Amino acid sequence: MALKPNDGETFLKEVDEELRRAQITNFFTRYGWWIIGGFVLILAAVGGWIWWSGRQDTAREAAGETLIAVMGQLEAGNNQSVAAAQPQINSLAGNDIEGYRAAGLFSRATAQAQSGNVQAAIATLRAIGDDQTLDQLYRDAALIRRTQLEFDALQPQEVIRRLTPMATGNGAWAGSAGEMVGAAHLKMNRPDLAGPVFVRIAQNERAPATLRQRAELLAGSLGFDASPDAPRSTAAARPAAPAAAAPAAAPAQAPVTREKAQ
Repeated sequence: MALKPNDGETFLKEVDEELRRAQITNFFTRYGWWIIGGFVLILAAVGGWIWWSGRQDTAREAAGETLIAVMGQLEAGNNQSVAAAQPQINSLAGNDIEGYRAAGLFSRATAQAQSGNVQAAIATLRAIGDDQTLDQLYRDAALIRRTQLEFDALQPQEVIRRLTPMATGNGAWAGSAGEMVGAAHLKMNRPDLAGPVFVRIAQNERAPATLRQRAELLAGSLGFDASPDAPRSTAAARPAAPAAAAPAAAPAQAPVTREKAQ
C-alpha cells in the first residue's frame, strides 16, 4: 500500500532518528572506554601539579621525576616501554606520599590494560576503590576507570547504578561519569533519559570545554537544547527540533583536576 506524502515524511523522520540513536550507541559500545578514558591525561594533570607543588622537597622532586618518566613510557604505548616502566611504577606504588602512591597504582592499572591484561587492570582499580586510606577523589576515579574497562560487559542498569551519584553531583568526575550514564541510557534505547544527562554535562561550567562541546552535540542529536541560554536543569530541559544528521564525535579529553599530595 502506498504511503501518503505526510506518512512518508513521518516514516523517514522516524528512520532518521532511529539511525542516529543507533550510530551513537554503536560509537560508545565500540570506542567508549578509549574515548571517555584517556586516563594518562588525568595522571599527567594530577602528577604534574603534585610535582610542581612539592618541587622544593627533595623526596617529592625525586618521586615527581619518576612519575614524569613513567607517564612518558606509558604514553609511548609499546610493550617495551611499558615493561621498562615497571620498576618505577612499583617504586611509586610503594611511596609514603598519598598522591604519588595513588599515581603509581593508577599507572600500574594503565600498564596492565595497555599490555592486554584487562582483568588485572580491573583488579588493581577495584583495590584502589576499596582502599580506605586513599582520598575519595582517587577512589571515585578508580571506579570510573574500572567502569570504562568493563562498560561493554556490564548491563546498562549497573553502569547507571554505579555512576549516577557522581554524574548528578558537582564533583571533579561529574562529566566523565555522566557520559557513561548517558551512553548506558542509549544502550537501553532511552534517549529521553540520555538527553537530559548530556544537557547537564554541557551546562556544567566545571567540566572541560571539549567534554561540554561533545555533550552539547550529543544532546542536540537526541533533540535536546543544551545551548547556554537553555534551562539549566535536567527537569526543565525541553526537546529541540530533531537534528538533520548525527554529529561527528570529537576526540575525547579526560577531565583535569588538582589534588594535594599528603
